[in-house]
Amino acid sequence: MKETSKSEWQTHPIHGIRPIIEAIEAGKEIDKIFIQKGLSGDLIGQLRDLTRKKDIPLKQVPIDKLNRITRKNHQGVIAYIAPVSFQPLQDAISRLEEKEAPLILMLDRVTDVRNFGAITRTAECVGADAIVIGKQGAAPVNADAVKTSTGALLRVPICREQNLKTTLQTLKENGYQAIACTEKTSASIYEPDYTKPTVVIMGSEEDGISDTLLKRADHLAAIPMHGKIGSLNVSVAAGIILYEALRQRTA
Repeated sequence: MKETSKSEWQTHPIHGIRPIIEAIEAGKEIDKIFIQKGLSGDLIGQLRDLTRKKDIPLKQVPIDKLNRITRKNHQGVIAYIAPVSFQPLQDAISRLEEKEAPLILMLDRVTDVRNFGAITRTAECVGADAIVIGKQGAAPVNADAVKTSTGALLRVPICREQNLKTTLQTLKENGYQAIACTEKTSASIYEPDYTKPTVVIMGSEEDGISDTLLKRADHLAAIPMHGKIGSLNVSVAAGIILYEALRQRTA
């Protein structure tokens, strides 16, 4: 695969209340915003209203954290512009309506940037049609993630959704089956039929897939394990199940 040049994905934080408000109003994709704890004022209120309206993750942090990011006059606010454009879920569903068997990957609280990038690279290699992540509790979609994915994040549509439970229900209502890759079952990943419209769900590095998603999955599927170590790295596990889906679809 041809690697994407660094200039295509490298991003820098922007700082200052007014520049960040202007960036949001200009339609820039904001990955996250750090705001100094206890900060108030009319402009801060305007910024908070915008982040709520646009569903932009906003995290209150100590001023020391902001000072470590930049020594410039940040005015208590620093934002990161995402190097990718997120696609609304409904747009992805509409785009894939004519495809016989779309394949979507849902990542539930996968927080490690390198894992996220590696998973995206594999997803692009198997021809996944989209990746769904949560707006909270997910790895940042930043330059490090793009670099680890060798540019795949610029090629695979990313849907960043507020509520994965609601998102999964929407996908199921549109004809997708949900296959949850989890060790909490005796069923194997080789049992489901991946030739249907499918959402493959992968869980967090620490806790796996949340119970709310497991309960809504059509199939629970475990990767066979014969060694003494009881689990795989999530990016490795994602590769195994995605390539089983590819094997069935090209058999």
